[in-house]
Amino acid sequence: MTLYHGSDQVVKTLKLRTHTKTLDFGSGLYTTTNKVQAMGFAIKVYERSVRAGNVPQGKFISIYEADYETMRKELVVLHFESANEEWFDFVIANRLNVWQGVQYDVIYGPVANDTIYRTLLAFENGILSKTETIAKLKASQLFDQMVFASEKAFSFLKFSSFLEVPNG
Repeated sequence: MTLYHGSDQVVKTLKLRTHTKTLDFGSGLYTTTNKVQAMGFAIKVYERSVRAGNVPQGKFISIYEADYETMRKELVVLHFESANEEWFDFVIANRLNVWQGVQYDVIYGPVANDTIYRTLLAFENGILSKTETIAKLKASQLFDQMVFASEKAFSFLKFSSFLEVPNG
């Protein structure tokens, strides 16, 4: 399977880093099968870097190949088919930085994009119930994300090439 990672730099060498922000699936290298989603993320990372006063290299999509079926056999993989209650509980626990369960090598499932993030915030602030939140999430078009959350998982991810995202 082909996976894409959007960033302000080309990521050839993989290194596990702990994120300072709370993310859907915790710390790790976030990838997707959707090139357009990766492009949007590259732009966001670039703009965030500029606002922080840094001088980013550019907007890039790093492209990787991975054998998901082999990963599922040899690694501890969590796979969410949809934005269901189990997915929701896992995302909320990671976003609140309270996940205490199994440490997975790879997590694959729907991504909570910016629209979805607002829905999750409404839940966190008590505006929506869990049932209402999940119903709203199911009505949204969700792209996917695959997070490589361990050094062992990185050995299954092979850098292939990169694309530079054009300005404009």
